[in-house]
Amino acid sequence: MSLRFRSRIATGAALIAGLLSTACDVHTPTAPGTLQRIVVSPTPTLKVGATQQFVAMGEDYEGATVAITPVWTLAAGGGTITSTGLFTAGLVPGVYPATVTATSGGLTGTSTVTVVVGDATTLTVTPNPDTLGVGSTRQFTVVATDAGGNVVTVTPAWSTGVGGGTISPTGLFTAGTVAGSFPNLVTATSGTMTASATVVVTGGALTTITLTPTPTTLAGGGTQQFTAVGRDANGNVVAITPTWSVVNSGGTIGTTGLFTAGTVSGTFTNTVRVTSGAISANGTVIVSPGALTSVTVLPNPVALPVGTTQQFTAIGRDGNGNVIAITPTWSVINGGGTISASGLFTAAGVAGVHANTVRAVSGTSTGTASVTVTAAAPAPIIGLGVAGVNGIAAGQSVTCVTGGIINADVSVSPGNTVTGFGPCVITGTQQLGNAAALAAQNAMTSAYNTGAGLPCPPANAIVANLGGTTKAAGVYCTASGINVTGTLTLDGGGDPNATFVFQAGTSLITAGDIVLINGAQAKNVFWIVGTSATLGTASQWQGTIIALTSITMVDNATLFGRALARNGSVTLGTNNVIILP
Repeated sequence: MSLRFRSRIATGAALIAGLLSTACDVHTPTAPGTLQRIVVSPTPTLKVGATQQFVAMGEDYEGATVAITPVWTLAAGGGTITSTGLFTAGLVPGVYPATVTATSGGLTGTSTVTVVVGDATTLTVTPNPDTLGVGSTRQFTVVATDAGGNVVTVTPAWSTGVGGGTISPTGLFTAGTVAGSFPNLVTATSGTMTASATVVVTGGALTTITLTPTPTTLAGGGTQQFTAVGRDANGNVVAITPTWSVVNSGGTIGTTGLFTAGTVSGTFTNTVRVTSGAISANGTVIVSPGALTSVTVLPNPVALPVGTTQQFTAIGRDGNGNVIAITPTWSVINGGGTISASGLFTAAGVAGVHANTVRAVSGTSTGTASVTVTAAAPAPIIGLGVAGVNGIAAGQSVTCVTGGIINADVSVSPGNTVTGFGPCVITGTQQLGNAAALAAQNAMTSAYNTGAGLPCPPANAIVANLGGTTKAAGVYCTASGINVTGTLTLDGGGDPNATFVFQAGTSLITAGDIVLINGAQAKNVFWIVGTSATLGTASQWQGTIIALTSITMVDNATLFGRALARNGSVTLGTNNVIILP
């Protein structure tokens, strides 16, 4: 092709291009380099609190990059963004469509952000604190949250501190056997994070009560505060509201456990009781006697044939009548005989009456007894034989609570049981279920039969209570029981050998004293009882009691004589004294 021809073609093309340009002027495309659109990237998924740098790219209509300086904003929340496009995810998970916005020259580009739960920042163990009984179980759980408080799934490792209990890999806690508060005992660990819970282990069911102090010794009228501690089977303290009582006398106790000793001395075994529900405990109180205030010499009075002997006994008592052991000094001050250091009196060779001649002294206290010396001793109406050396003889047993003194021998046959000595005292010999006791039982039976067989004049029939009456020597009888309330006076009429026999078809019950006058003596007084005899509280009794069944002496009763129970038992209370006549 010639050069001229090529030139003509080029000129034609230029002409056509110019025409086309002129014809389409209102529709002319944006020139290259003019911002046509903004593309924002990336479209991320971020954890709570994470950051992302966003980029905004400007493009012309041909897709070529156009430099821009965008303004960054958030259209739909989801976090925050800086002026340079650095986005920080918020605390609320979710999809935030077209939220990141870049604006430049009136054009906008957007990007969607997805916010998901972040990494755990806190652990919480529940329940916290927790209270449960020993041996009980509790399922603990842990909640993990991210910075926004959103729950994060974790699988913690469980552990416990020393004591309190154990925990399984799944968080099941079993309380131990020791009660108490265990701070931060249960621990959950996930990664580098830990959380703990406090456990309070309470005691189990009440199984025992410990009462203190026991035993305790108090003077009469003294006080002692008792305390009670409840515990479960593992020894843990259990809170109780105890109920207090006194079950075996010795004093009184208040609702708070304050005990006040009574006026009667002695050992009161297991008398203080504390109860909570079905559980109880007991404590022993020893009430000690007070200071010596009186000395009583027994027997008094006494009549002795010339040249014979009589063992005197001195009983010391405090202001409340409690027996106090003493070692008296003996003397004869108005004639009639001599006395040894142990109180054995020997009648002189001249008959006569010697008032208050036997004296026993202990400290500042003094007691006396009168002696009548007679010419000769008649044979007794009722012979006791080998049973006469016994202050007590029983068929089955002898028991004593406390404070008792038996100044004589004691025998039991066919039984062989003696209980309560000590704290009670027997100064003589004990014959229990042996040949000597059997011989005493046979002699006692013979004496009973003799006494019960003595004729009783009709005029001596007992028809009323004998208290407040005076009786001369003789045999008195009733088919029923004998009751003595007050004082029964026995008048010897000047005869030291005057004998008094009282036959009861059934019982003998006393609430009073026997007084001997005009030469009457306890050794010549006999009580033949068809069933059982009871000497009431503080009775001052005299004579030999032979009961078919049993004999009971209530607190502070004194017997100047003998308690002989053929088939049953002799039972003593507190501070009883028996002295042979």
